[in-house]
Amino acid sequence: MPKAKKETKIDNSEAPVVDVYSLLGKKVDKFKLDPDVFNAKVNKPLLHEIIQMYRANSRQGNASTKTKGLVRGGGKKPWRQKGTGRARSGSIRSPLWRHGGTIFGPLPRDFGYDMPKKTKRIALISSLSAKLKDNEILILEKDPELKEPQTSEIAKLLLSLNTYGNRVLFLYANSNENFIKSCRNIKNVTFKRSVDFNAYDVLSNSKILFSKETHDAIVKRLK
Repeated sequence: MPKAKKETKIDNSEAPVVDVYSLLGKKVDKFKLDPDVFNAKVNKPLLHEIIQMYRANSRQGNASTKTKGLVRGGGKKPWRQKGTGRARSGSIRSPLWRHGGTIFGPLPRDFGYDMPKKTKRIALISSLSAKLKDNEILILEKDPELKEPQTSEIAKLLLSLNTYGNRVLFLYANSNENFIKSCRNIKNVTFKRSVDFNAYDVLSNSKILFSKETHDAIVKRLK
């Protein structure tokens, strides 16, 4: 009998190493990401549930129809109860009549619901780990420092990283008004603070950009 081959166990505790890019799009260094945040197990069922929650929370729920009591008119009985040969009728706004009310139609409602903080935290870690496994996370050596709003500078950065035109999530730790204004005019670019983004933001974009400083802020938030 041939000996069974030993299964190689993958140690998920190892810190993944990624390239660091300059603001000119060139590789300048290597960087170790936190394994607890970027090399965790990807929980696909949980990611599905969390996406459903965020999408439900974004629904306006303002569809509305009028019932028999809300349709204008119909206060008078169309004809007497007996003696006409017609069917009995009490109002021209009956759901059985043309221009009448709607039976069981949609009414304004709130579709939103929430999940435990721990669940959302695990889902966020899982989404970041999934993005790293797909090589969709890019690390910058530092955040762009702009003295004034310059959309062209951010566009050049995205072009140098081959991400211009893709759906990009730009994460930052320190608020920079000029940076935010520079990103506003570029299509498909979303910018979020490291304390505000969620799993839906990560999964709905094809590329995730952040600096080494922002990485530390993300790890501090999730650990």
